[in-house]
Amino acid sequence: MADLTHQRGTKPMLRMAIAALIAFGLDRLSKVVIVHWLDLASVHRIPVWPPYLNFVMAWNKGVNFGFLNAFDARWLLVAISIVVSIALAMWVRNKSGWVVPLAAGAIIGGALGNAYDRVVYGAVADYLNMSCCTIDNPYSFNVADVLIFGGAIVLIWGHEAEARRRT
Repeated sequence: MADLTHQRGTKPMLRMAIAALIAFGLDRLSKVVIVHWLDLASVHRIPVWPPYLNFVMAWNKGVNFGFLNAFDARWLLVAISIVVSIALAMWVRNKSGWVVPLAAGAIIGGALGNAYDRVVYGAVADYLNMSCCTIDNPYSFNVADVLIFGGAIVLIWGHEAEARRRT
């Protein structure tokens, strides 16, 4: 019986780990290409498809929309990213299917991507800026943010679908 439980926990963890590695890799690759190779850190703005998509450099010391930017919460935010990632990984261990482990992996990879930035740069490198319809969006975000947000939506949806299947 212990062997069966171990096997059940291995597949979701493996799926989650692969998704997390891919998510982390996509985030790092995008930052290397856009921030370093295209030198966005120096030029600060690169029009891609104005006004819909521009690369606009922003070093975010806080969380979404610059919240907590005025405080030196760097190490607290790194710790939160790590603790949430571990807790989410432990929670996924007993889940079945593909959706929940992959969504959790996207969240974990994104969270660790932003934590990496905080450790290495002291702030998260945000660079994606999207505006539309005469609205000039002053905020930038990054691939990790998309993975965290999208992963959270899919995780909630997948968990609810799994719960409905059981009843």
